[in-house]
Amino acid sequence: MIVFWICTVVLLAVSALFIIYPLLKPSNVDEAAQRDDLNKAFFKDRLNELESEDSAGIIEDKDELVTDLKQSLLDDIPNADKNAAAGHQKVKWMAIPMVLFMVVLTYGMYMLFGAHDQVSHWEKVQHSLPELTQKLMDPKGAELTDQQMNDLTLAMRTRLQTRPDDGTGWVLLGRIALSNRDVETAVGALTKADKLLPNNSDIQLSLAQALMFSSEQADVEKSGRILNQLLKQPDVDPRVYSLMAFNAYENGQFAQAIQYWRELQAKIGKDDSRYAMLERSIQTAQREMGATAQQQNAAQQVQHEGTPVSVTISLSPEATMPKTGVLIVSIHSADGSPMPIAAARYPLSKFPVTVVLDDSNSMMKQRKLSSLSDIMVRARIDTDGDVSTRDHDWHGESLPVHLGDDVVLSLDKQY
Repeated sequence: MIVFWICTVVLLAVSALFIIYPLLKPSNVDEAAQRDDLNKAFFKDRLNELESEDSAGIIEDKDELVTDLKQSLLDDIPNADKNAAAGHQKVKWMAIPMVLFMVVLTYGMYMLFGAHDQVSHWEKVQHSLPELTQKLMDPKGAELTDQQMNDLTLAMRTRLQTRPDDGTGWVLLGRIALSNRDVETAVGALTKADKLLPNNSDIQLSLAQALMFSSEQADVEKSGRILNQLLKQPDVDPRVYSLMAFNAYENGQFAQAIQYWRELQAKIGKDDSRYAMLERSIQTAQREMGATAQQQNAAQQVQHEGTPVSVTISLSPEATMPKTGVLIVSIHSADGSPMPIAAARYPLSKFPVTVVLDDSNSMMKQRKLSSLSDIMVRARIDTDGDVSTRDHDWHGESLPVHLGDDVVLSLDKQY
């Protein structure tokens, strides 16, 4: 900061010279001589005019007029010198207030808009980097506050600006950002560290953890690849199993999560305090897995009410997927009767899509879908929400098939 203030003083001094020097330096131009030459030129011009007027008989007392003209020329010289000297003295005294105004304006604008407090804090944080780092590394010390963590991040960023090849510094910055939930900074810093210190399993594990919390699917997939590589090492870090289990649990892969937790239990042993915590996690995953199985069984029971009909629907390349609308699927008797036996509405999604209709979709209880032997299926995209209007709707229908056979149709016609 001292260097900054010295530079500002030097710049102000240079700027002041541009103001003071022209005001105080005597002019090299002989203004008195120029003024005398100008007066003489006026005098000669006026004298020639008097000669012409006297020759023309316009004036009578030529000598008196010439005398007056000479007197006016003599009177102008001392007055002009006196005024010039007084004006030059006034200009010299203007230099002092102008320099003071420039100094006050410069430092005043800096105090208002120069973020002086932030710069001072930044300077203070740079000097406190060793102290903050020591507190962070001390396992028995008190935890750093949020402000101290932010200060440590700022100090590390500043240090890495001047030492971009410091791999250890990038690792520390990445882990600090990860603890602050700053995923973007953590991924960037740990990726840089991985390039500077390749094949370091500890850095790769931290990078995988940061990528796992990213909102980008590509980052999550990269995290999985890194963890799979770490699993192939002879001596696997227990944290690898923990991260793999967490990732599997978050993706609903409960059986795989349980497997990783079991492997972690075997690695740390029953005497470890984490063993009981892992057991509780396993029990939670088992409950989630059981609930999911019950939901699937219930869905299968509902699905198999009567004779189900599976319909796979694709959209013709000539058709355009509307932004809004619903997919209406109806099952008719094989003779093509316009009155459907069963029907269902589905939200629009990516094509091809497969839906299943059964007796629960029948239009009338007295005539269920399972009462038919042969059927045909029709489908269309309803864009306005009114089933009675069909203008510009894409539709298609299947050939007659036996009840229970899978049906495939394409939406290749437009009303």
